[in-house]
Amino acid sequence: MIVMGGIIGAGIFVNPSVVASQVHTPMLILGAWLIGGAIALIGAFVYAELAVLRPRVGGQYAYLRDAYHPIVAFLYGWTLLLVVQTGGMAGAAIIFGRYFRELSGLPVPEQAVAAITLAILTAINCFGIRAGSNVQSALMLTKLGAIAMLIGVGWMMVAPAAPGLTTSLPLQSGNAWQGLAAAMVPVLFAYGGWQTASFVSGEMRDPRRDLPRGLFIGVAGVIVVYVLVTWVCLRALGPAGLANTNTPASEVMRQALGSRGAKLIACGIAISTVGFLSQSILTAPRVYYAMARDGVFFKAVGQLSERTRVPVVAIILQGAWAALVAMTGRYEQILNYVVTIDVLFFGLTGAALFIFRRREPKETNEKFVRVPWHPVTTGVFVLACWTLAISTLVRYPQNAGIGVVILGLGALVYWCWAAPRAET
Repeated sequence: MIVMGGIIGAGIFVNPSVVASQVHTPMLILGAWLIGGAIALIGAFVYAELAVLRPRVGGQYAYLRDAYHPIVAFLYGWTLLLVVQTGGMAGAAIIFGRYFRELSGLPVPEQAVAAITLAILTAINCFGIRAGSNVQSALMLTKLGAIAMLIGVGWMMVAPAAPGLTTSLPLQSGNAWQGLAAAMVPVLFAYGGWQTASFVSGEMRDPRRDLPRGLFIGVAGVIVVYVLVTWVCLRALGPAGLANTNTPASEVMRQALGSRGAKLIACGIAISTVGFLSQSILTAPRVYYAMARDGVFFKAVGQLSERTRVPVVAIILQGAWAALVAMTGRYEQILNYVVTIDVLFFGLTGAALFIFRRREPKETNEKFVRVPWHPVTTGVFVLACWTLAISTLVRYPQNAGIGVVILGLGALVYWCWAAPRAET
């Protein structure tokens, strides 16, 4: 449940249409989700071994710091704040805005709804209000219930799309691989989150046994769910119909149960999105807090509120930037520059395993979680991540380039904090 809860957000209800707009045949549309699942599965095992090799430090920030140099860890935290985490939050909030309009019928821009939602949740979290375990479980069950309803209703109550819609869209020769590379951006965005499960390895009684099992079962379960959702949408709407809608889940439910079905699924998606956003707003600022405590970020970010014991400044900083990203970008633009930087650091973290393996004695490694068929699988994961980063930058230089520019600025900012600290 930890693994699946960290992965499944609202993206699966929207991203099948983004994928269908890039690759126009059912085989490629479903294949993109299977390829993305395989990459996520390999990455999950990589992070599992890293977490057990470094059980006391945990987290991607620490892996990068210990394997390479503090500047690499800083750049990860810097881009997490300005690109990856806030961009992901903005993307999820925009999805909420789309389905809020579906529910309310109000002609409010989805970006405005997203910014307001982020502001409200940021304010709530600053007061130290955390969702209890029962509330979080209820949100997870709501999410799974909405997915199960979509799959079941779409399969049993919706007739297959008309022949004109099931026909594949025209695809120029030589563009299939380019389209597939572009389709992997929303796919990996939807699969993101499996790495967070590795952070609890230090609290497991038997991480060597339980962590790989949990990761395999959880990621495999998500792959099945995602492929089934995409198949139901394809069956009901066809490749052309799927590519031409921003709310595929609502379209499927509308065909099955009319406007009431569309509102029902929209309500489930909206609730699950709010739960995801609330959790993200409170957890990620801990990285910025750690950066400040390391002396490479604003001191105020490294302080906890005496009353609520939460990093209020870090939470507000993250929420304000996420709202700005939501107001100034479209969902597809946000996907491009978020995923470019995210997979870049995924690749660096995967490569860190080679470094830690060389540093650790062989006999010590035997008692740890080990990536199956390493170094081949680890190398495939690293290569896939970096290939996707480069291809996205080449295909969408304006959108993906934003993340690269922010990354470059981060290197300059690091020395502004690190240089005076080194002199003292």
